[in-house]
Amino acid sequence: MFDLNKILRDNIKVLKPYTSARDEYKGTEGTFLDANENAFGSATAALHNRYPDPLQWDLKQDLSTIKHVPAENIFIGNGSDEAIDLLFRSFCRPGIDNVIITPPTYGMYEVSANINDVVLKKVFLSADFELEADKVIEAINENTKIILLCSPNNPTGNCLDANDIIKVVTSFNGIVALDEAYIDFAPEKSFLSSLSQYPNLVILQTFSKAWGLANLRLGMAFASKELVQILNRVKPPYNINGLSQALALEALANEKKKNEYVENMLIEKKKLSFELGKFAFITKIYPSDANFILVKTTGGNKIYQFLTDNKVIVRNRSSIQLIENCLRITIGTANENAALLSALAAFAL
Repeated sequence: MFDLNKILRDNIKVLKPYTSARDEYKGTEGTFLDANENAFGSATAALHNRYPDPLQWDLKQDLSTIKHVPAENIFIGNGSDEAIDLLFRSFCRPGIDNVIITPPTYGMYEVSANINDVVLKKVFLSADFELEADKVIEAINENTKIILLCSPNNPTGNCLDANDIIKVVTSFNGIVALDEAYIDFAPEKSFLSSLSQYPNLVILQTFSKAWGLANLRLGMAFASKELVQILNRVKPPYNINGLSQALALEALANEKKKNEYVENMLIEKKKLSFELGKFAFITKIYPSDANFILVKTTGGNKIYQFLTDNKVIVRNRSSIQLIENCLRITIGTANENAALLSALAAFAL
C-alpha cells in the first residue's frame, strides 16, 4: 500500500520551510513594513515593489474551476521542470535511490536525475513507442522512488496506453509522475479526472504549449493535498513572480482563444503531415497526439543542417535510440509550415 511518509526523505520530514512575510500575514490591506520592500515604489512606471502571493491562490482558484481539481491539489512551478526537480529533492536520496524513465522521452528527466545524483534506470519503449508496463514493473526495486511517464510522449508524439499507465501506477508504492504537457492536443482525456483514485500519482501540465505562454515559465502539478504540501515546503518562497501570475490569470479568462489555437494547430498538423508524405527522403511520419510531428528520414543530420542553413529550425533527434535519423517538427502557422515545405522542396532538388 502506498505510504507517502514512508518514501519521503528523512530530512524533508523534519524540514522547517522558510517562512516569508506573506506567509505570516496574508491580508491585502495595511501598512506593510515587514518584508524589507522598497515602500517608495519601483524604478518602472508600474508598481512592482511588493512581493507576490507565494502560493498563487488566485491562479489556483481559477485553475480549479477549469481543471475540476481542488485548489489544494494544485502546485504551480517555474515551469514543469521545477516540479520535477522538487520531486527528486523530496523523495530521492542522492547516491542511493533510483528513478525509472522510458526513453525516448523528455530529456529533462535524465538531467534532473544527474543534477540530484540519483541513479537512473531506463526501460525503453517498444519499437512502436508503447509503454512496456511489465518491464517497468520488473525494474522496480526497494530504492525506486519515482517513475516518470510522458503522455503524449515527447519526442514520439503518441499517447501511452491508459491501461498500461494504470498498471504501473497501481503496481508501484512510489511516485508516478505523468507528464501531460501536450494533453490539450490529444484525443485521449487527461488523467486529472482519476487523480483522487491514485494517491501516488502526480500529473504535470504546463502553460507553455496550448496556452501559448512559454515565455512565462509556468508549470502545474496536480497531486494529493499531502504531496502538494510537501512541494510547497521545499520550493523557494516566491517561485512565481506577480507578472506571470497576472498574465496567467488573463489567459485563463480567455480559454476560448486557447481552444481556437489548439483547433488551428490540429488542422495545420493534418495538412503538414499530408505534404511531408510527398518527400521521398521522409520514410515515415509517426502518428502524433501532440503539437509536433516526428518524421523518419534517410539522413537526419544532413536534412537538419540544410534546413538550419535556410533559417528553418526543427529539432534534430537523429542520435537518439529508437528514433535514429528522425526530426521533430513543431506545428507552426500556415506561413511557417509553407516555409518549411519550401525548404524541403529545395533540398529534394
